[in-house]
Amino acid sequence: MRQRRAVIGTALLSAVGLAVGIGLPAGSAAGDARNRAPQAPSSLTVDDGAAPLNVEGPPSFGWLPQDRDPNETQTAYQIRVHRAADGAEVWDSRRQPSAEQSSVSYTGPDLVAGREYRWTVRTWDRAGSVSPWAEPARFETGLGDADWDGAEWIRRDVTEADDYTLARTEIVVADSPVIRARAYTAADHTYELFLNGERADRGTSFAHSDEGYYQAADVTDLVEPGEPLAVGARYHWYGSGQGRPSSAPGLLHKLVIEHEDGSRQVVVTDDTWRVARDTRFVADAPRRNGEGDRVDAQDARGIVADWARPGFNDTDWLAATSLGARPAEPFTRLIGQETRLAETEIPAVELLRAEDGTPVADFGVIIPARPVVRFDEGETGRTVPILAGYELTEDGRVSADRLSTQDTVMTFPYTQVDGAQEYQAFTHLGFRYLEIPDAGEDIDVEDVSAVLVHTAVPADEEASFHSSDETLTEVWDMMQRSALYSVQEQFVDTPTREKGQFLGDAVTISYATMQGFGEREATRQAIREFLASQARHWADGEDAGRYNAVYPNGDGKRDIPDYTEMFVDWVWRYYEVTGDRQLLAEAYPAIRETAEYVLRHIPEDGPTAGLVTELSGGSGAYEYGIVDWPAPGRFGYDMDAAARTTINAQAVEVLRRTADMAEVLERPASEFADYRQAELALADTMNERLRDAEGVYVDGLHADGTQSTHRGQHSTSYAIAFGIAPQEDYSALADHLTSMGMRQGPMTAHWLLQALSDADRPDAVLELLTDREDLGWANILEQGGTFTWEAWTLDEGTNHSQSHGWGAQAAVDVVETMLGIRLGEPGGATVLIVPPAAGPADAEGTVHTQRGPVSLDWERTKRGVRADMDIPVNVTARVELPRIEGMTYRSAGRTPARHVETTEDRVIFEVGSGSAKFIPVRGTGPR
Repeated sequence: MRQRRAVIGTALLSAVGLAVGIGLPAGSAAGDARNRAPQAPSSLTVDDGAAPLNVEGPPSFGWLPQDRDPNETQTAYQIRVHRAADGAEVWDSRRQPSAEQSSVSYTGPDLVAGREYRWTVRTWDRAGSVSPWAEPARFETGLGDADWDGAEWIRRDVTEADDYTLARTEIVVADSPVIRARAYTAADHTYELFLNGERADRGTSFAHSDEGYYQAADVTDLVEPGEPLAVGARYHWYGSGQGRPSSAPGLLHKLVIEHEDGSRQVVVTDDTWRVARDTRFVADAPRRNGEGDRVDAQDARGIVADWARPGFNDTDWLAATSLGARPAEPFTRLIGQETRLAETEIPAVELLRAEDGTPVADFGVIIPARPVVRFDEGETGRTVPILAGYELTEDGRVSADRLSTQDTVMTFPYTQVDGAQEYQAFTHLGFRYLEIPDAGEDIDVEDVSAVLVHTAVPADEEASFHSSDETLTEVWDMMQRSALYSVQEQFVDTPTREKGQFLGDAVTISYATMQGFGEREATRQAIREFLASQARHWADGEDAGRYNAVYPNGDGKRDIPDYTEMFVDWVWRYYEVTGDRQLLAEAYPAIRETAEYVLRHIPEDGPTAGLVTELSGGSGAYEYGIVDWPAPGRFGYDMDAAARTTINAQAVEVLRRTADMAEVLERPASEFADYRQAELALADTMNERLRDAEGVYVDGLHADGTQSTHRGQHSTSYAIAFGIAPQEDYSALADHLTSMGMRQGPMTAHWLLQALSDADRPDAVLELLTDREDLGWANILEQGGTFTWEAWTLDEGTNHSQSHGWGAQAAVDVVETMLGIRLGEPGGATVLIVPPAAGPADAEGTVHTQRGPVSLDWERTKRGVRADMDIPVNVTARVELPRIEGMTYRSAGRTPARHVETTEDRVIFEVGSGSAKFIPVRGTGPR
């Protein structure tokens, strides 16, 4: 059905069209003398961000056309770019006849590095009327290797694996009004920048030193003309670990101050900077676990007061060691950071008291956060062993057992000084409860808070969902929260134990964040990082085409075969959501290598001829593929199969999407044809050899060609979800799947829901999402969980995570199946509105597509479904409503709808932008 949906989208475009006058209903804008000109475009973005400060290469523009008329499209646009400093025009695109409104590339002259530009856009509608110019938006260009004005990489020479270093310098700001000040900073791994004691920026670079990131910050308000300015940075080097490669500590900084009189001051790091150990942090702190983090142990007696303020005496500090001007070994490449970390201080919801009186703050749900505790009566030398956790013991204390902590030391020990003070953690963990024992004073709820941290997402683009089924709404809320809280500096498998960017976790979480929060930048960054992993580790010989299982990472080269296969679908999903052909083109050479990697494992003869056999990669429990994880989530899947059904189904998807990319990118016809032929041949062989006598898919073939006797849920769900099973068999196969309940882990459960949706079984999808007794998301809620788990069960003796984002991928299924909003053409040029024929009594929600918000509110009645929807300008919707015998639908909205067809189970319309409403009425034909 995934193939069918793509065909529907194409057919919809050709039927409705985006050109003037094609297929317009009566009363539409092109034929209406009362047509009003479009309004000024809104929501201007560059590279999917609002006013970015370090755009690398030609910027890519986006906007939302605005028009009060129904059924409107954009038929042309015009962009203008000006220098912010003097208003001089840099580029005028002229009028471009196009419906494109995102990923529109700048094609003007080269832009100057580190400069601010303003841009605006106007659009034309169907009737040829033009809008006013949009309110100008800004963007700034980033820095290349030659644009750092001699800034040098510096460090404090140490051998500590957990290094906290302070670095500083001072200048006097020229006595002319400051019109612009920008700070550019890079450090391995985490830094905080201070200007005159005020924190100006915080950033991270968990990357290889030749793939590092720098961040730009607007610090204009922190620079006073004619006054001394202290520039200070604290950087934290973690050493290598999960999500952090073996590299080296270092700091690079450039501060540019521009004055009204045209003068310019530049401050850069060099060997005149002074450095010292930040003695606030206890040296040689123990590791939290075997993954890389160390305990954030702080001693207030070691706080260096006023170190980032003017006049501080740093004579006993050391001169910084310079590694040389940028670029310098090993820091040979820097990338402008698109992602940023959002930080929000939130209060504790409630202060509990354990049986022994120990105060325990409850934040209501699991959060990734840095604890904050305020003390009124501190005592010098007293250590308060602050403890974070997921669960409470029977006596009300925070549980520290292995399962409750994911085998992690979750302490934040803090040693006090006398008097009032505030403790702030530097690093984050996922937790719900915070215990403050041995404080020596009363702790009230107002004394405890936490800095919630997750990747920044666009303002006002969070999806919404609500239904009459309260459990479904609760499940949706948990999934949304879990997805967002699983992205900090990078996608993570859990914000507590590993904090590593596993490829499988990144894929699943990204599906949810792109849909649920309009997130684009973290996904784009992660895709590029995994592309870099292929170039670094998997570029040659039989290794070619694979990707790291975790990247970046301290252990170097490590892969999992089905994660490599997942990557291809992820890139395609990103393209479907965004319509961004540029990243598709960037990824395509690696994608082709992956397709060839798969093809190399299809033998031409022998017992498993025609099937992907023992896809090389992984080790131990991951060899030839992970199938699902943790191992109980496989539910008996036959791991001895040499040609596994799941691996082959994903291989079909790899070949399909490689062919699709070749077509989109207009590659040679033979290239497209070869991959399409290979896709179809593999699917045919699967249907011939991997089904039992009853037509159900087995787990694979053994090396001797005999079928596995196990018919796991994974095998059949994958066969449907990846478009391999014949459509006429969907109903029977869906019955087989539903008879098993939930027998896939959170890692792969999305594909089960997708399969049931494709088989037109929304009732079964709802059952899996809301069953509080069987395994699944609602059962997590029933057990008091507030975050999706790594496994459906928390088994004694394990360290299964209670904050694992991959189960949040099913948020996609809630929106697409339970609400009924699905993407059609890439980038949201078309959408499908398909309220389910069974399931909850009603649902309402909004999804922010690349072309704007799509809203739907429907209610099921005995006569049919009453549906109200809002469609953005420049978008066409195909509306499929459940058909009831003797009933049809009347279009009653402001935007006229066109009847397309009536099938056995659907009444189908097409509708353009604006507000549309459909009401069930008696009759046989649409009204």
